[in-house]
Amino acid sequence: MFDKILIANRGEIALRILRACKELGIATVAVHSTADSDAMHVRLADESVCIGPPPARESYLNIPALIAACEITGADAVHPGYGFLSENARFAEMLRDHNITFIGPKAEHIRIMGDKIEAKKTARRLGIPCVPGSDGGISDDAEAARVAAEIGYPVLIKAAAGGGGRGMKVARTAEALPDALATAKAEALAAFGDDAVYLEKYLEKPRHIEIQVLGDGHGGAIHLGERDCSLQRRHQKVWEEGPSPALNETERATIGETVAKAMQELRYSGAGTVEFLYEDGRFYFIEMNTRVQVEHPVTEMITGIDIVNEQIRIAGGSRLSVTQDEVKLSGHAIECRINAEHPTTFRPSPGVITYFHPPGGLGVRVDSAAFQGYRIPPNYDSLVGKLIVHGRNRNECLMRLRRALDEFVVDGVETTLPLYRTLVRNRDIQNGQYDIHWLENFLAADGAA
Repeated sequence: MFDKILIANRGEIALRILRACKELGIATVAVHSTADSDAMHVRLADESVCIGPPPARESYLNIPALIAACEITGADAVHPGYGFLSENARFAEMLRDHNITFIGPKAEHIRIMGDKIEAKKTARRLGIPCVPGSDGGISDDAEAARVAAEIGYPVLIKAAAGGGGRGMKVARTAEALPDALATAKAEALAAFGDDAVYLEKYLEKPRHIEIQVLGDGHGGAIHLGERDCSLQRRHQKVWEEGPSPALNETERATIGETVAKAMQELRYSGAGTVEFLYEDGRFYFIEMNTRVQVEHPVTEMITGIDIVNEQIRIAGGSRLSVTQDEVKLSGHAIECRINAEHPTTFRPSPGVITYFHPPGGLGVRVDSAAFQGYRIPPNYDSLVGKLIVHGRNRNECLMRLRRALDEFVVDGVETTLPLYRTLVRNRDIQNGQYDIHWLENFLAADGAA
């Protein structure tokens, strides 16, 4: 096992990793920008190193500064968390070249799954069901028209190196295709420095279902069930829950086994999430995230498995601590991302938290690095914390979530808490009847899209 882990992140995920390290008896190093000098993970770590000014490119994305921090402190491993450099294959390779362990998958797997076209080819080879579409990048209007005619309209154009909805456009007719293709390529180039796009069938009312996996790099891999992340705004997840209210036991077992078998064949190492669109009883591969997810606590609550602990143990050379037969789903869990944003316009609201009272009680978990007097900087994402609630069944979970949301108080900045208090009381949400377009339609009806 490692002697000292450097946490190459900030906020609640840095604190989450720090806690896992402490439970394993591993010393920790917190890195921070000047904007985060009083952050909770900095206060609680065994050591801390300032790696630059507030802009992320000069601090949390500064690879030489991170490697220098490892060398100064003697850290023999780095946990990247999510975001920032967590899916940067070059970072993983540079750490390896300096004899520092990257707590995550092999660089080749990061690189494969980071390229949407290559990821789709790999998924097909591994037997994972995919959305009908182009085999590779679309080079011109004529090729796009040919592929679209084969699979039928509407079609979706997506950036090969993209994410978060950037470089993504829908064409509902042949006449609309050229403009949509040009716009998607321009957006992809501006956002990712790569204008490669591919084309696939556009599903009208799918759900977003993702399968949590763990692999030990030796051919052992298991799945930990699914999460339903269909409540989204502008392709950003807002509410996640597990198990999905849309799946039955047969569907759950079948897709889970398919993904676990694929990860075994790939000899995947660490935590990962394979994401699908689900419509009319069929699953269609979207992408794979080769890191821990923001919503990983949902799975931890229903399985009792510490995913970050497993990541660290696997990176240290250990086999999986549980077998597939030992994974049991118990009850239901829901996560709400509480952001420092206006609850209807979603305008960021940085500033000082003047009062902070998180909820508690049975089945309630709050993952947050915020505290009374903490200043939320304008330089990074606006996450205040994640509220995760567990119940013996979905109804109990919803009632507990309602109670917890009403207890949660954050003053001094605007937050999205009022939105969640509305959602938890909505009949469609209570009945589990929603798809990936539901929230935007709901907000549009209220004039808040």
